[in-house]
Amino acid sequence: MHPKISPLLTDLYQFTMLQGYLDRQMHETAVFELFIRTLPVQRGFFMAAGLESVIEFLEDLKFSEEELKYLASSGRFSQNVIGYLAKLRFTGDLDAMPEGTVFFPNEPILRIAAPMPVAQLIESRIINLLHVQTLLASKAARCFLAADGRVGLVDFGLRRAHGAEAGLYAARSSYIAGFDGTSTVLAEHLYGIPAFGTMAHSFIEAHQDEKEAFIHFAESNPQIVTLLIDTYDTIAGAGKVVEIKKRLDQKGITIRGVRLDSGDLLELSGKVRAIFDRSGLGNVRIFVSGNIDEYAIRDLLSAGAPINAFGVGTKLDTSADIPYFDCAYKLMEYAGQPRLKKSEGKATWPGRKQVYRHCRDGEMVRDILTLEGDRQDGTPLIKPFMRGGRRIGRPEGLKDIRGHALRQIAALPGYLKALEHTPPYSVEISPGLEQLRAEVEKKLG
Repeated sequence: MHPKISPLLTDLYQFTMLQGYLDRQMHETAVFELFIRTLPVQRGFFMAAGLESVIEFLEDLKFSEEELKYLASSGRFSQNVIGYLAKLRFTGDLDAMPEGTVFFPNEPILRIAAPMPVAQLIESRIINLLHVQTLLASKAARCFLAADGRVGLVDFGLRRAHGAEAGLYAARSSYIAGFDGTSTVLAEHLYGIPAFGTMAHSFIEAHQDEKEAFIHFAESNPQIVTLLIDTYDTIAGAGKVVEIKKRLDQKGITIRGVRLDSGDLLELSGKVRAIFDRSGLGNVRIFVSGNIDEYAIRDLLSAGAPINAFGVGTKLDTSADIPYFDCAYKLMEYAGQPRLKKSEGKATWPGRKQVYRHCRDGEMVRDILTLEGDRQDGTPLIKPFMRGGRRIGRPEGLKDIRGHALRQIAALPGYLKALEHTPPYSVEISPGLEQLRAEVEKKLG
């Protein structure tokens, strides 16, 4: 769905380690898992997103002649490495939590099992893809919870996203998490996400008269008339919308909404609503944008602001309050032997793992982190998606992913739906996993 990204988009140490593996004939199967270490205070849960991008990356993984020539010319790598890369394809297995799944610290959301040189080489791009999309989906889910089904939500943040790819992923991730659409046109083309748009202040400023600007825009876009009324004076702008209604009605053009982008949104939305209701424009919706996040949505709705929809931009597309997660892609098994890391504050659980979720009356109660094959009560969250380098089945439709995400949000216990710091969700470690770590640590001495 996107232009091919070069496999050179990685860290240098992936290639230097690959050379070391090849020199020592370390081709046995390596198992890596990706997880997030800690839960930020401002988050009660994470939402997985980006798996489809990872699968596409692995399906297309290969080096071009130009890329191989560059690596050879760098003088860093042997001909053995260049020859290996020329034939390299992903032939391993991928297991993961489906996109839209709610998860918690130390729970693996993706597992790769592949020959060590390949499993290592793909690390940086996999983290890159899953990190940003999970970050954005987790933020968008909070906005969805704040909206509480009372108002519409539109992703408005492309222009301040950290690059083109991040802007597209913001549109996709927010749609998964419950947003109604996006302002990003390419996201509608690529993903089928509904695109929404209004107008900019420049369109108003380009006209000598604000009312004339409204009329011209409506005549040019009769099916999507949402007018920006705060360029000069919001209340006066609302009055001009009332003045042009009859003229537009005669042309069969309906004013669907107005947008407020500045000022005291609580006060202004109330005044604009009153003006419209008194003037027979009760069906005109009020759309609000400008530094909106989950807290603004909650506070405005709690105060009774008569707002119908929010455009959530910069603070969503940059995940402004939490701009990163402490995620890691770590070796859990090599050549059939469990592996772990003992570093202080960054210790890992060895072996291939599964997460079981127990629910009661449709509400999440606890998770159990255990070893693959150690059956526990509840529903297993990690599922197979690739075997032998090939995708299992067809790609899941975005609407189906979104449906899964909304069911996950609905199943959250009440305390996890709060926007402030919440008590931690229960994630238990199984006795079998505890025992395995103790055995591996004993062997390490």
